[in-house]
Amino acid sequence: MNSSRGPNIGQTVRDTGSDRIGIVMDHQGTYVQLRPLGGHREWDADPAHVEPISQSELLSAHITIPALQRLPLVLLGTTAGGLR
Repeated sequence: MNSSRGPNIGQTVRDTGSDRIGIVMDHQGTYVQLRPLGGHREWDADPAHVEPISQSELLSAHITIPALQRLPLVLLGTTAGGLR
């Protein structure tokens, strides 16, 4: 972790503000840009709410993501009009 700017680019971290795990893509202004492990849209996180994850958490996340991607959208809480 780089204490002056937060986590290093490419590091996998937990955003405790949203309870999501992501990969650090960039630092923009006072925020850290994170991308979910399974891809998709990046989000901005407050560096004060970003912490490194353990190897066991990383392994668990890599196992869970593909399983979630195989579930039908109805089971993931979506509706015909989009996400709830």
